[in-house]
Amino acid sequence: MQPIAHIRNDFPTKFGLPRQSGLVPELVSTIVFEPEFRVPEALRGIETYSHLWIIWGFHQAVRDGDASAAWRPTVRPPRLGGNTRMGVFATRSPFRPNPLGLTVVKLLSVADSTEGKVIVVSGADMMDGTPVYDIKPYLPYVDSIPEAVGGFTQETADYHLNVDFPEALMACVPEQQREALLGVLAQDPRPAYQHDENRVYGFAYAGMDVRFTVKDGTLTVAEIRKE
Repeated sequence: MQPIAHIRNDFPTKFGLPRQSGLVPELVSTIVFEPEFRVPEALRGIETYSHLWIIWGFHQAVRDGDASAAWRPTVRPPRLGGNTRMGVFATRSPFRPNPLGLTVVKLLSVADSTEGKVIVVSGADMMDGTPVYDIKPYLPYVDSIPEAVGGFTQETADYHLNVDFPEALMACVPEQQREALLGVLAQDPRPAYQHDENRVYGFAYAGMDVRFTVKDGTLTVAEIRKE
């Protein structure tokens, strides 16, 4: 396989990314095609769909610092505290025999750019530079199963934090990126196994370094640094 496109958005690193697609619908990404696949006819009819499936690669999923390390049959899902082991095929861990991700996004538009036609989407859980291997339409009459059971993930599906974002610091964030940042913070960007109330955490977002603390279910933004 070869990438047909790459993701462009405001997350230069993995830290802070939503843990699943759709959790932060305000987060906008652009799918930019590789030169070989910048063929307008390949997108004919795509605007008639509201959502798309994206098949992509965990290109920064490196286990123990070794990209060639053998796969393991069990993983430790962060939302279970990082200590409980589950079968890799019962999770969406990036550390898989084939490091492929599957994401549903909302199609916002198909736009012209200096790099040909691009697809603008919302709700992605991928970082900037993520390779895209395929795009397929989301078909609600077969892809949506209301009675489906979500396994252990149902225990944390509604998890979120209250966000205290001082006005003076909010003023440092471009207006068009505020709602997405608030959504990301509410999802708790910390590694799930870290709960040090005195620790100052931080992640890169849209050219900023966002620093925060978490105590008693409330995330407080402590500093916004321009990178």
